[in-house]
Amino acid sequence: MPTISTAVPQPSRGLREDQSRTPVVRITGLAKSYRTARGELRLFEGLNLEVSAGEMLAIVGQSGAGKSTLLHILGALDAPSAGTVLCGSTDVTALGARDAAAFRNREIGYVWQFHYLLPEFTAEENVALPLVARGVNKREALAVAANWLREVGLEDRGSHRSGELSGGEQQRVALARALVNQPRLLLADEPTGDLDASTAGMVFDMIGRLHRSHGLTSILVTHNMDLAARCARVLRLENGQLTELAGRARSEPAS
Repeated sequence: MPTISTAVPQPSRGLREDQSRTPVVRITGLAKSYRTARGELRLFEGLNLEVSAGEMLAIVGQSGAGKSTLLHILGALDAPSAGTVLCGSTDVTALGARDAAAFRNREIGYVWQFHYLLPEFTAEENVALPLVARGVNKREALAVAANWLREVGLEDRGSHRSGELSGGEQQRVALARALVNQPRLLLADEPTGDLDASTAGMVFDMIGRLHRSHGLTSILVTHNMDLAARCARVLRLENGQLTELAGRARSEPAS
């Protein structure tokens, strides 16, 4: 079992030149199906994908196509029916439960459609939770959390509980929480889906800014084609396969 470091992650600013073409994610022959009362439900099979370091990738598609399931597999929250997922040199699909938890804490940042902030904790305490789970001293964790709240423009809201924050502020706290451990990979599942158009654009712009300034590799699921088009690559998951969209196809209405 890998050792979980209690050292506070140091901020990274951009990619080194030798990292820029290194695959952070390599998916080979990935398949996922479920047994149902009506037989086997096959979401996807034979998926192959490489995501390079520093890339910002969007995945679009109809509801039920398997986009969220794919993210769950990438982040070691679910297991595939077949195939492998490498994150760096780690075979995510081979991890046991404890190693998967350590991997998620160390390597993955998640942003969901709903913020999932703990209502009894302040914004600062919510952001600090992944560090505390890693074994970092609480005082030090809170100091790092305060710096991340500053990164998302909420330095004056650290003592507020989630119910005292707007929807956009809640999602920005969730973004700070996702990045506090300086993960290798950011996974965002409809991160702006619960927000109005103006706030959604602002939050998406912030994700893009942090992606660039901290040298992240980011995979986002969204129904919003206008937001997806801001990413370097856009893939559609449809009929169990991934296809790359380019040019005019990116401007098609989302399903």
